[in-house]
Amino acid sequence: MKILSRARNWMKSRQTAQELANLSNETLADIGLTRFDIDNVARGLRTR
Repeated sequence: MKILSRARNWMKSRQTAQELANLSNETLADIGLTRFDIDNVARGLRTR
């Protein structure tokens, strides 16, 4: 079960990263992000 949980979490992280990557730089700035933040946000690691 742990493997399935990790796989689901990875898939959700990748989907979130892809959706954020599809946003324009201006839209990212409006929500307080840069392109460099995308992976950390997708993994839930953003600390700002």
